[in-house]
Amino acid sequence: MLLVVLRQMWNTHPMRRSLPVSRTALFAAVSLVALVSCGGSGDADTNATVPTAEVESTIAASSETTSVETTALSAAESMRGKRYCEFLLLNPTANGIEATVYNSFPLGDCPDEQWSAIDPPAVAAAEGAVFALANGPRYWLMDSVGRDTSDVITKTLGGIAMNRYATVTITDPKSVGIPFTTQKVDRKSTFTFFAGSEVYLLVDPDGRRFVMQSWSQQRDPDLEEADLAGLASRLELPAGWSYVVEQLTEDLVVGADRAVAEVLQDNLQNSYSLIT
Repeated sequence: MLLVVLRQMWNTHPMRRSLPVSRTALFAAVSLVALVSCGGSGDADTNATVPTAEVESTIAASSETTSVETTALSAAESMRGKRYCEFLLLNPTANGIEATVYNSFPLGDCPDEQWSAIDPPAVAAAEGAVFALANGPRYWLMDSVGRDTSDVITKTLGGIAMNRYATVTITDPKSVGIPFTTQKVDRKSTFTFFAGSEVYLLVDPDGRRFVMQSWSQQRDPDLEEADLAGLASRLELPAGWSYVVEQLTEDLVVGADRAVAEVLQDNLQNSYSLIT
């Protein structure tokens, strides 16, 4: 669905012949950017649901920017199950494709009626981007995120308040977008899953374990958190891979302030991070 929409947008875009990157690279870049939500230099999800409703461009043009000091929750509060959506603003550069990631968490839960009424091309025009991709809805599975918030700003995109969490440059998108294929992301953040939480893991043939960080309703609008424990039967697992459900006996912390993360998605667009 997303690639079809992107091709249509590309074929009708007046700048397409002058852009210094290929269509294939631009389409594939979306998948990598979608794995970088709430990260430092990157973390999100793909096959974004692009709303088709027409909206007056004046809605998207109301883009107020303000500084914010932090988006952190209190230590006792969990973000697990919180709904969010994103906009990915894409522009070609001499070094590749630059994607700026705006995320609605924790400013709001991105209501369906408001989300489906947004016109992404109008958002792109208002923000001076070649493409604006609507990514969501999605739901967090970790309980907390730690990151430096000094560079976070808040902006209203299409009437929804969002935080800018990352700007990512994708220089080698050849393997992006293939389920169960890892990508390296310099996100400089930590995800914590509290003791007692149920977690959902992919295990590769080498025994490396990837924990699900967010689940998506983009491929299956009816997918709920309660369905995740039985998800194995719906996954198109490569040979040697397995899907495991575990109950944590202690906190699980994934990532580091200075480490490059490895991330991937399954065939339903749920996102996972490598446990190191």
